[in-house]
Amino acid sequence: MNETEKLQRKKVYKQTLLVLLIWILFFASNIGYGIYWLFFDWSRFKQDLIAESTSPQGTYTVKAYVSDAGATTSYTVLGELIFNHEKRKSKKIYWQYRKNEAYIKWSDDDTVSINGVTLNVPEETYDYRENK
Repeated sequence: MNETEKLQRKKVYKQTLLVLLIWILFFASNIGYGIYWLFFDWSRFKQDLIAESTSPQGTYTVKAYVSDAGATTSYTVLGELIFNHEKRKSKKIYWQYRKNEAYIKWSDDDTVSINGVTLNVPEETYDYRENK
């Protein structure tokens, strides 16, 4: 085998590895996005706005949405905290299964009660899966 053939084989080997790496990255990114969409992307759950309430001093707004995933599951109420005076991304603070109404009541500017669950915002959250 002469030097030209060795260089040609090395070049083909590098190109093959590059194509393989690109395919692996493509599939890994698709799997990563799928996991994000399935477990963390709330936009697919927020269907109908059913309640909205602003804190007494206007610092926060809580929006409650009802989600119906279909015939095999019950309704779910989702609560989203919006920061009115800060440029921050909204935060998921409430997730309750088998509910289709939301009663929001503020005790003070940092304490909200949603369907009887009291939260100190923005630190606390409620998720029915963790509080069974």
